[in-house]
This record gives sequence, structure tokens and C-alpha cells, in this order.
Amino acid sequence: MALEFPVHKSDLLGSARLVIDATTGITDLVEAMHERIARLPGLPPSRGEGRTSGVTGFVYDAIRGITRAVGVGVETILDLTVPPIGSETPDPAREAVIAALNGVLGDHLAATRNPLAKSMALRRDGRPLPSGRDALAAALPDAEAGIVVLIHGLCMCDLQWIRGGRDRGGELGDDLGLTTLRLDYSTGRHVSTNGRELAEKFEALVDEWPRRLERIVLIGHSMGGLVARSAFHQGEAAGHRWPKLVGDLVFLGSPHHGAPLEKAGHWIDVVLGATPYAAPFARLGRIRSAGINDMRHGALFDEDRQECGGSGPFGDTRRPVPLPRGVNCWAIAATVAQTESGPTDAIVGDGLVPLDSALGRHADPVRRLDFAADHQRVIRGLGHLDLMWNDEVFDQLRRWLRSSERVSSHG
Repeated sequence: MALEFPVHKSDLLGSARLVIDATTGITDLVEAMHERIARLPGLPPSRGEGRTSGVTGFVYDAIRGITRAVGVGVETILDLTVPPIGSETPDPAREAVIAALNGVLGDHLAATRNPLAKSMALRRDGRPLPSGRDALAAALPDAEAGIVVLIHGLCMCDLQWIRGGRDRGGELGDDLGLTTLRLDYSTGRHVSTNGRELAEKFEALVDEWPRRLERIVLIGHSMGGLVARSAFHQGEAAGHRWPKLVGDLVFLGSPHHGAPLEKAGHWIDVVLGATPYAAPFARLGRIRSAGINDMRHGALFDEDRQECGGSGPFGDTRRPVPLPRGVNCWAIAATVAQTESGPTDAIVGDGLVPLDSALGRHADPVRRLDFAADHQRVIRGLGHLDLMWNDEVFDQLRRWLRSSERVSSHG
């Protein structure tokens, strides 16, 4: 079924570039298989791992060269002949497709400067906040002294907090006397990279907010909770002012200790990589983005990354990071099981994140996140994505955050 939404010139340019990248990638894959099969047992490769030599190598190089030349030509033609198309109003369908693409290939899109790469932005009604105090005051004449920021999860965008015309996040902000903002970002980038950039944006917001900013509430769904934790700790380490304004950190199904589906995918990579003729196919498994790889154990910092040696393929050697002191931390976990079920809760959880991970439980006390008993909630018969739209979830948040506000105002 064809997707129907306004097409932008950047969509066409970005898609053309991805096709070129895919073609050269497949060429590399085929050549790697050719080299592996043709290699005599015990002899090293002649041009390097996965590269053929002689006439065969020339043919593969020619294919790559022609493909890149065609790509440059296509981009030039599109840039000269295709005018920008589409409305200024953000289209939810288009935004959702680009968000999913960035979740899977976001690091690649950013590295190749593809027009489809998403930039991080704090948004209101689907539009980025302007920079500068005067511009922000004009855009938000009704700005409150506090903000609630909704941070979406993997392969999603800020518009997906709204479902069926219902904006529960906006309603929550109105009820609490807070201005509701949403973060939009590329979930395919490293959690630590997004956390660092978010910390910098919040620090700038302290100066640019139309009135004195007094309260920040962060609500992260899935990966969004990891980005919030990473931003908070990186902001504190940098001596930023905004962490002192954070009164509440809320996590909705966040994989604090990883998601088993990503771990299973990594095991497949390991098995394929250890099998001689299947090894080239491991490249296909590795197209999972940096952000997805960070979900293996719930990596928050640069040193926790797999490629930095911070987390082995089966072990978990992340730096233990407790919940921040002086901040009310709340966690809601879901499980698809209607009644208490050990295997389902422990392995399946909400379909993506098991209960223990979402509630910060860990066999190692050093890694355990100590949510107070009355600061956590399990909702049964609910899936991972439903946490973003469920009335019961937002009713619970309303009660928690109102009580937190009373404590803060009398503290």
C-alpha cells in the first residue's frame, strides 16, 4: 500500500542517496563472499579482508565507481529541477516514516549528511522552538514557569504522543500548570550523543525561556528514559544549571538494563561472524543503528558503548549509575500478561522490555535502581507502545506529579 503524504525535495535527495549507499553496500557484500569462497585454505587475502584482486577486483571497483557517479548525477538533477514540495504544517505520516528510518539508520544518515537525517529539536505543536529569548517569547506568549518535556522512544517522533486526536501530554501539562514541550531526535544515534546534545539544549533554554524557569519535569518513553538519564548526568558533570530545576524524572517502559530482543540480535551477529562462509552476512545484522545497539544493556555514556569495549557481546560492564539524588524518580512498567506470570513478566514484559529492566531491578545491588515502592507501578494487559497513550498511565502520572508539586512547594 502506497504511503500518502507531502513529499519534500529533501525526501527525494535523501532517498536517492540511500539507494546509492545500498547498491555499493550490496557490491561490497557480494565481493566479500566472492573473496571468501575463492580464497585458498591457509592463504591470506591479497587486497585485504573481503576484497578480491586482479580482473575480478577491477570489476567490483568499477561497479562502485559507476554507482557513485550516477548518484552524484541524480542528486544534481534533483537539486536543480525539483522544487520544495509540501506544506509548512508537519505531516504525521511523513514524520513517522522518517522517524522509523532514523531509528534504523540514524547514525549512517548523520555520518553521510543525508537530508533525511533528523536534527534534535525541542518542539511545540510539531514545530521547533525558535532560538533567542525574544523569538521564544513571541512564539510562547502563555509560557509557564515550569515545563514538562515528553521524550519519545526508538523509531518514533514527537507527533506520535498524540493519538486519535487526543493529546494526553498537553492535557497533563495544562492540569499541572506546566508548558508541554516534546523532544524530537534521531533515535539511531548513540544514547550518550543524544543525551549530551539534550543537556546543552536545556542549558540554553534556562537563559532563553520567556520567564524565570522554576520546574522541569521529564517524561521518557522507552529509549527516551535512557536519553533523559544520560542528559541529566552529563549536565551535572558539565556543571549545568538546569539539572537543579528537575523535580521529576518519569520512565515509561524504559529498558534501564537492556532489551532482550536487541541482545538476541547481537547473538546472531556473533554466530554469523564465527562461520566462515556466512561471515559476510553478519554485515546485514550490523545495519542496526548505534541507538539500537545501545539498547542491548541500556548504555548511557560513551564508555558504555559496545565498540568502545565498554560492553562485551554477552557481558554487561556498564558504569553503574544510580538514580539522581534530590529528584523524584517514577517508573511505570507494563506486561502483556493479564495476571501475574513469572516467565512472561521476566522475559516478555510489555513485548519489548521485561518488568525487571523497566523497574530498574538487577541481581547486582550496585546496578539496581532504587525506585521507592510508591514511585513504581505495574500495569497488566498493556503493550510497550500503549504506555504512550493509555489513560490509566496518565491518570497515575497526574496523581504522582501533583503530589510532587505539593512537596516541592512546601519543601
